[in-house]
Amino acid sequence: MQTKALVLNAPRDLTIQEVALPPLTGKDVLIRVKACGVCGTDLHLFHGDQGAFESSYPLIMGHEMAGEIVEVGCEVHTLAPGDHVAVDPNIYCGTCAPCRRGDVHYCENMIGIGTTERGGFAEYCIVPERAAYLVPRDLPFEYAAMMEPISCCLHGLDRSAVRPGDTLVLVGFGAIGQIMFQLGELAGAARIIVVEPVAGKREKARALGAYLAVDPVGGDLAKTLHDHGVTHINSVIECVGRKDTMELAIRLATPRATVMLFGLTPPGTKLEVLAFEDIFKKELTITGSYINPLVAERVIALMASGRLDMSKIVTDRVPLERGVEVFTDPAYRTLGKVVIGDFP
Repeated sequence: MQTKALVLNAPRDLTIQEVALPPLTGKDVLIRVKACGVCGTDLHLFHGDQGAFESSYPLIMGHEMAGEIVEVGCEVHTLAPGDHVAVDPNIYCGTCAPCRRGDVHYCENMIGIGTTERGGFAEYCIVPERAAYLVPRDLPFEYAAMMEPISCCLHGLDRSAVRPGDTLVLVGFGAIGQIMFQLGELAGAARIIVVEPVAGKREKARALGAYLAVDPVGGDLAKTLHDHGVTHINSVIECVGRKDTMELAIRLATPRATVMLFGLTPPGTKLEVLAFEDIFKKELTITGSYINPLVAERVIALMASGRLDMSKIVTDRVPLERGVEVFTDPAYRTLGKVVIGDFP
């Protein structure tokens, strides 16, 4: 069987090709991909940087995927043709030492759909049965595809120590920052401050109900926060993945705050942190978040409940035929979440 796909042949060499799908095995399902989100990891891979896992070329990227099952293997018993599913792309083995400890995201034999194996920037994709999760039939596919990024964000929020009544600062308000905003509200944060240099994104933050949306460029940010009554911050989540924004997150944190460095930096990035002033004197907790271990069901429940406003997350829908421009046109970086797929 042939499928049309976006194929990354080498860094910055992305083309649409017809490729052959491998045979369907007993425990696999064939999905007609209806929507696949574009992630920062995809952009890293496009530019030749490492993502969460080691990748090789040629590669069909795309790990934020939802679609309709069209065929199942003979050993598949939980899914059937016609089912609507979202995909958790990180396939752990279940038998290595980290898996047996419950640290499945550190599996020694991890397979990553869209990173180490063929992903969802294609008309069709084959995934293991256990990677596909049923979603409500009335949930639009482009929203269902957000299961994976929201799962990553939810794991990050779990590690951010946000509690009811807290003050939360988000550094960066792209798609990840916008997801974190809604999850922070659901976790009970009383005040959410957004630090974002792009005026349009600051306006979006205010429209969503941010207590404050401030420009970090050209002023004394700490003084601005203090002048607006923000004298203590419980948690800071960095949602950009750059050296300067991570250092800013640490500087902004007030005593005993938790700083979550969520954004993905290129390997080898070093931060300039003052051990005495930044960590010792302030008793900071500095933490990270690595992919999305075992939170898919929670995210599907949130999406099905309507407590996440998905229309505020997905901003652009691009057909597969125009997928290359998403990676080559920097205008897409100014938007929210871009989804590539089969749209009417």
